[in-house]
Amino acid sequence: MAPDTAGFFEEPDDYYPPSPPPTSQVYTLQSGETITLHLVGHSPLEAHHLWNGSRIISKYFETHPSEVRGRTVLELGAGAGLPSIVCSILGAEKVVVTDYPDPDLVVNMKKNILGCELLSGADGESEHSPIIADGYIWGADATRLLAHLKPTRKDRFDVLILADLLFRHSEHRNMISTIEATMSRKKTSTAFVCFTSYRPWLQHKDLAFFDIARDRGFLIEKILEEKMDKAMFENDPGDEEVRKTVTCFTLRWPEEKCI
Repeated sequence: MAPDTAGFFEEPDDYYPPSPPPTSQVYTLQSGETITLHLVGHSPLEAHHLWNGSRIISKYFETHPSEVRGRTVLELGAGAGLPSIVCSILGAEKVVVTDYPDPDLVVNMKKNILGCELLSGADGESEHSPIIADGYIWGADATRLLAHLKPTRKDRFDVLILADLLFRHSEHRNMISTIEATMSRKKTSTAFVCFTSYRPWLQHKDLAFFDIARDRGFLIEKILEEKMDKAMFENDPGDEEVRKTVTCFTLRWPEEKCI
């Protein structure tokens, strides 16, 4: 008689360690007011961190509010969505905050929008909400993203934000393709690319993003460099000074590509 193997290959309920629970972090605005940001418990897309790049670009917008006030903003790979929320607080006309279309990530971005008392009339999804959360894969058709601009009567975004995405080396071309597809063809339109080389030995691969952008015709300018008090991942290998440094560049259209 054949042995009874029913259930033999089933793992017990506690076979895999449980996923870490969701966490939250607080960002303090220069006004002293605070934003509480919920983070997913774990994500292979690294969305369970509040990255230094998002903190630094948010602080930059606070000191340069004219960069976003009255303008349309798209954030790629947003995670918790801090820069987008700050832009909306500062008076951006419309903000679309995106990350990979994983339900947990999108729901978490909406949760952060709904939980921010400094946002007025924002529900994170309706057409007339000043800030909307949506899923998007870099390099994919951007029609859905651009459709969110309908109430503004604009066809593309004035400002794009890419905070701490450059370590995804294989996605550089897709990121730039999305910038090309979604950024308004004006001299004043700007993509802000803020990052840290968390793996210093691969810094040249991070910077290769800008080589591709130049080849696509963008004008590149370094606008800030700031050193954090400590590295985000203190026990990681590599030059600590590099791992503590946050740098931000802008991408703009050359005059001949503007409409």
